[in-house]
Amino acid sequence: MVAKTPVRPAPTDAQLAEMMGLLRGSDTVELKLTVPAARQRDAIRALGLDALDAQIRQVVFFDTPDLALDRAGVVVRARRIQGRVGDSVIKLRPLDPGQVGKDVRRLSGFGVEVDAIPGGFVCSGRLKCEADSDAIRQVVLSDRALRKIYTKEQRALYQANAPDGIELDDLAVLGPIFVLKLKWQPRSFARKMVAEMWLYPDGARIFELSTKCLPGEAFEVAAEARVYLSEHGIDLSGEQQTKTRTALEFFAAELAAD
Repeated sequence: MVAKTPVRPAPTDAQLAEMMGLLRGSDTVELKLTVPAARQRDAIRALGLDALDAQIRQVVFFDTPDLALDRAGVVVRARRIQGRVGDSVIKLRPLDPGQVGKDVRRLSGFGVEVDAIPGGFVCSGRLKCEADSDAIRQVVLSDRALRKIYTKEQRALYQANAPDGIELDDLAVLGPIFVLKLKWQPRSFARKMVAEMWLYPDGARIFELSTKCLPGEAFEVAAEARVYLSEHGIDLSGEQQTKTRTALEFFAAELAAD
């Protein structure tokens, strides 16, 4: 059965012009959809997903207790991954690709991506490097300085964009949060899909479906993905949640309560 969804307002000419400009300066596009909590089990069943095929991840963010980095557009994150080396990330968003210096664009591990959800989009730049999972765990346990899991280039990018006076080692641990990630190739959709379930300590869950493409393919792939998901009864009209912002606010509230 095809899901019936209300028609969203069409983007304005100014919004389309902004998005086209961001796409021209980006390396990739990630199309995302979060499924409302009440429809998550139905979506998992309709897509034929098996939780035992998922990879376990542990994600942790670092910010001040009042989320000063988030307000400044800086995200500091580390990730432990089952069966693989972990990674550390410094992310800047929103980002104007035209304002990124050539020296930064040439850094290994740096990329510019547009994240698009129903009704909105944001461009970000991130510098990702490998990080030892045990070292990340020691940081979470306060047994190692945070700066130790970031490279010289990552620390320089942080210093250039973080608010004055906020050093990496001053940041609070926000998390970790457990994530189940599953990649699969649908039969009726030409691209690989990714499902992520973020499991919060209070029992709340965010279930996100996504696929990536090149900037020049974004509108075509978005239309194809919409058809594929609708044909499987996926609710395309629910309120969208961003994983990072939700996690930051959740763990910042925990810090405040403590």
